[in-house]
Amino acid sequence: MSPHTMHPPQLLDVADPERTRWLELPAHRSSVRVARGFAGKGLTAWRLPVDLAADAVLLVSELVTNAVRHTHSARILCGIGLVAATCLRLEVHDHGHVARSLPTCEPGPEDESGRGLLLVQAIAGSWGVDRSKLTGGNVVWVTMTTPPTGRSSRVATLSG
Repeated sequence: MSPHTMHPPQLLDVADPERTRWLELPAHRSSVRVARGFAGKGLTAWRLPVDLAADAVLLVSELVTNAVRHTHSARILCGIGLVAATCLRLEVHDHGHVARSLPTCEPGPEDESGRGLLLVQAIAGSWGVDRSKLTGGNVVWVTMTTPPTGRSSRVATLSG
């Protein structure tokens, strides 16, 4: 199955369809790369600050990876919305079991995975999980804004 875009559903609270983009993908590892490219192209078209766009692409990658790895979905839905000049909302919908929260994870120093939600928590202005009206599964959402004084050192502090 190849990914395809969809007409924007009314989820991101953005009235202007030019400010919202959606992509439906198979729940497969190769879809993570496709989702990153989709988000990057959309954010570039909106001429957002490079740092905000890079962080958003990273978070889309993490959310799609989690949907692919941790749900039994056949397909996932990825949405990005420009809700203000420098405020984004990212959403990833799956067909997984509806959860009221995501499990906490404390990876050890030798673990090769398990840090995705820690990145989300560190970078996002806010984030959460709700029931998806589109899929009946989960929607994990993130909001982001540009820091007033430029890029913070959030990612650097996670790695060091």
